[in-house]
Amino acid sequence: MAGYLSESDFVMVEEGFSTKDLLEELTLGASQATTGEVAAFFVADLGAVVRKHFCFLKCLPRVRPFYAVKCNSSLGVLKVLAELGLGFSCANKAEMELVQRIGVPASKIIYANPCKQIAQIKYAAKHGVRLLSFDNEMELAKVVKSHPSAKMVLCIATDDSHSLSRLSLKFGASLKSCRHLLENAKKSHLEVVGVSFHVGSGCPDPQAYAQSIADARLVFEMGAELGHTMHILDLGGGFPGIEGAKVRFEEIASVINSALDLYFPEGCGVDILAELGRYYVTSAFTVAVSIIAKKEVLLDQPGREEENGSAPKTIVYHLDDGVYGIFNSVLFDNICPTPILQKKPSTEQPLYSSSLWGPADVRDCVAEGLWLPQLHVGDWLVFDNMGAYTVGTGSLLGGTQACRITYAMSRVAWEALRRQLLPAEQDEDAEGMCKPLSCGWEITDTLCVGPVFTPASIM
Repeated sequence: MAGYLSESDFVMVEEGFSTKDLLEELTLGASQATTGEVAAFFVADLGAVVRKHFCFLKCLPRVRPFYAVKCNSSLGVLKVLAELGLGFSCANKAEMELVQRIGVPASKIIYANPCKQIAQIKYAAKHGVRLLSFDNEMELAKVVKSHPSAKMVLCIATDDSHSLSRLSLKFGASLKSCRHLLENAKKSHLEVVGVSFHVGSGCPDPQAYAQSIADARLVFEMGAELGHTMHILDLGGGFPGIEGAKVRFEEIASVINSALDLYFPEGCGVDILAELGRYYVTSAFTVAVSIIAKKEVLLDQPGREEENGSAPKTIVYHLDDGVYGIFNSVLFDNICPTPILQKKPSTEQPLYSSSLWGPADVRDCVAEGLWLPQLHVGDWLVFDNMGAYTVGTGSLLGGTQACRITYAMSRVAWEALRRQLLPAEQDEDAEGMCKPLSCGWEITDTLCVGPVFTPASIM
């Protein structure tokens, strides 16, 4: 092992004991605590992250995964992904500092923000981060002055009109402007080594990847005509992180593989990357939130009574975190979180119209239109699929302090991680190549593993 993650970083979950069992133990302990204040907390299944990684490499064997740190910057996630050999896509100085602090070499970092502060460009130069993205002339001018030895990746716009989060409204150069940008880079003696794109989060059409790969091929040809040595294609992100998504990951992978075979066939000398966030962490995190207050509101509906003869009512529950913290997906992804009750209600218990609210203002509504049994102050609600853009966002969005995270991993996943034979670090100037990695063939069925590869350095 590379030494990023140790057994002391997580709870080892033995056979027959699930993260759900761990959650129940932790909520019971929190309820019995005498400290008074009860805060929301996460349980993170690092084994789920390991399984997602192996399945990614099985479906996209030619693609080298990089993790988008902004999605979830918790140390347990960063350490397990570093142990798996991933590179890291960083959007700012803080993220670069974070991954380098745990020992990730600069050669495995992409500064993948097309609009960067000058001071942070200088930081990247000082700390050996050489691969930077851009999509406009001003960015080129800043890099020429502050990091002239940088290797640049041109970020192109995509047709993300059907995506939930349309990144091309903010980032990406149009195909019409690419030649001009490549010419400017050449005049400025900046080396453009590749092309990147992002189809947007929640993209319902896998063909968007195929079209963007075709567009990238055109930009590669423009670059070659102008004397740039183009050898990196970055597929960006947008991959689903949960089961039951509108488009399955396997469908997207199939479209990507076909497009790569057509436009960037194996042996063409192009290194294929992807920047994944939600894919790795969404389903790995579960959060437990306690009810801190409640009130019953009688509904003014003359002539209507509940089954027990009382007036109809709705119940308003107040939680200790809300949409400005761990439930920000309500604002950004239009998601309505559905709680899992710690105590399963009996079929005889009546259900009431209910809503969940965070501790902030009148817009801090977590969920409405729920039908729940009568709950009480101090009860715990559990929400799954909570790993993306929930950790490390609270302070930025005006929410409460960071929630505690308990990391867990099954012994099977830990053994798969331990048996990896990671290649020695290559020289930073050597072009990164995928290296074979052994994860123990006797457990591949358990972990959904085919032949597995891990990235070395970028350049």
